[in-house]
Amino acid sequence: MKNSPWQPLPDRKSTRVQLDREQIIDVALRISDQEGVDAVSMRRVAAEFGTGPSSLYAHVSNKDELLRLMFDRVCGEIQLPPREPARWQQQIKELMLGTHRMLLTHNDLGRVALATVPNGPNALRASEWMLGLMVEGGLPAHLGAWALDRIFLYVTVDAYETSIWRAQLRHLGLPKHESEKQVKGEMAAFLAELPADRFPYLSRNSAAMTSGTSQERFEFGLDLLIDGLQRHVTG
Repeated sequence: MKNSPWQPLPDRKSTRVQLDREQIIDVALRISDQEGVDAVSMRRVAAEFGTGPSSLYAHVSNKDELLRLMFDRVCGEIQLPPREPARWQQQIKELMLGTHRMLLTHNDLGRVALATVPNGPNALRASEWMLGLMVEGGLPAHLGAWALDRIFLYVTVDAYETSIWRAQLRHLGLPKHESEKQVKGEMAAFLAELPADRFPYLSRNSAAMTSGTSQERFEFGLDLLIDGLQRHVTG
């Protein structure tokens, strides 16, 4: 039955999407985790809400800011226990192992930290904790600051490189451990066949060159960095 002309029009709910910054970050992270940072755009995120990019700009000024917000969100996943200066080296390693694991679960998001200085509240919280731990452990403040920069850079770059390798290995269509085994085998064979007169060490040590898991190699490098700080401890 049609409404009579004198009857009031029925109430209509607004079709305008109500957004907030946290929702936007949630969706952007989901896209990034599944497809990578390059898949994130203001248009793509807005489309997930069934709206246009202009609806996002009241909360996020541009893609660069969105990426920084995404990175700081995942920094909030880092667990920071009470500082124990007596075991500062071990605590740094535990923190970096946890940070590395966190980054690996978020595809190639670590790349964001390579293009800017992470200065969101969660990133600052982690930096404050680590610098305080090193200073309380006996490192001069300026060396603690340098170590903070270098160690976080190492962890972030390693995680980002791993995301690149994962993307390249997917085309093999094999389980992760099998694809890694295949690539290592091909590399070992290549090194072994190098002219021994020109590359005696590489050809003779092809197995050593491709030995160890990516995690073992990561922890070896991390230990080198952390152990090297000990000689700078004062007092």
